[in-house]
Amino acid sequence: MNEKKNVKKNNKKNDKKYDKKFDMKNDRNHEKKHDNIHGKKYSPASKCPVSGKCGGCSYIDTDYQKQLDMKYDMVKKLLKPYCEVEGIIGMDNPFHYRNKVHAVFAHKKDNTIISGVYKEGTHIVVPVEKCLIENEKADEIIGTIRRLLPSFKIKTFNEDTGYGFFRHVLIRCGHKTGQIMVVLVVASPIFPSKNNFVKALLKEHPEITTIVMNINDKKTSMVLGEREINMYGKGYIEDILCGKRFKISSKSFYQINSVQTEKLYGKAIEFAGLTGKETVIDAYCGIGTIGIIASEKAGKVIGVELNSDAIADAKKNARMNKIENIDFYNNDAGKFMRQYAGMDSADVVFMDPPRSGSTVEFMDSMISIQPEKIVYVSCDPNTLARDLKYMTNNGYKAIRAVATDMFPMTEHVETVCLMSKREK
Repeated sequence: MNEKKNVKKNNKKNDKKYDKKFDMKNDRNHEKKHDNIHGKKYSPASKCPVSGKCGGCSYIDTDYQKQLDMKYDMVKKLLKPYCEVEGIIGMDNPFHYRNKVHAVFAHKKDNTIISGVYKEGTHIVVPVEKCLIENEKADEIIGTIRRLLPSFKIKTFNEDTGYGFFRHVLIRCGHKTGQIMVVLVVASPIFPSKNNFVKALLKEHPEITTIVMNINDKKTSMVLGEREINMYGKGYIEDILCGKRFKISSKSFYQINSVQTEKLYGKAIEFAGLTGKETVIDAYCGIGTIGIIASEKAGKVIGVELNSDAIADAKKNARMNKIENIDFYNNDAGKFMRQYAGMDSADVVFMDPPRSGSTVEFMDSMISIQPEKIVYVSCDPNTLARDLKYMTNNGYKAIRAVATDMFPMTEHVETVCLMSKREK
């Protein structure tokens, strides 16, 4: 028993050292990167009128091909010690790709209602009417809501005083289905004239398929609260990705660039080389997208995810697509892998961790299962390089990688990397 406690304690220590060492290095890299984009942080004659305040699109005034070259060079340099990077997959149209749009609502001193984003590094609201990377219909709906609020005498929430009602709007759009969800984030469940407000919004935008009221009555930086009330429609939308249909609720993790996600996941499944017999683990599975898409080429799929809402959606998505060879578990990926290592084996592991990368605990547990192949889907090449260093020192080798531009106009880039067991 004491031995188990010590192992757990040491794992936590290792993870903290591992993360701290990376964070210090990454902070320095991040500062250098911002200094070297254009020789200065923002362009004075920007395509976007708020680029100097928002901070979301640091590459907005850089030629798109140059953006791709810069991202490819960065990934290639970081992964050079481990494997070749075969190229970068760009977009034909790198604008208005975000299928998830969030706007924070506030008011100026004269009580004029504004909506937009927080100024970089602050909670000061920068008014935004149109964004070059957001879904255009979503921006139109946000503008309509902004105009409707005064006529219904609805006050926006003040973060400093804690008074007010209307906090945020979250909009999710189905790229293939065209379905639209509007989430109204408010500070109280008592919504004055809510039925008339919904009618007025639908009159302006009949294309909206569902409207949800989310109650966030906490003093928190989190956008969404725990409680939700369905005001119109089913309370969720559906979208089609790689030929499979997915249910998306307000809190579901779903990649924000549907066009590039199909390319990214297609490449990940190609790297896995499935023959129909393999046992596959989809770690950090979210609503089950990668596992469900891979299921028709695998023998058995196991998905694991910490977010309980996402797992509930994943199970519904499997039923909706009539997939019977997949099971989902609501658990921390690292803990699950440690438990699974003592019971069974797997042929392929898909891992799609958050931007902070994986953990020593997870990687040690995965390595103990000894999968033939590991397909790492990364949203930060810095943490990918860090994790590759650990895994290549522990029995695996990187075979190939490809970058995918999921976030045009920003500094972020996704990468798919294939690893396999070293021959003994």
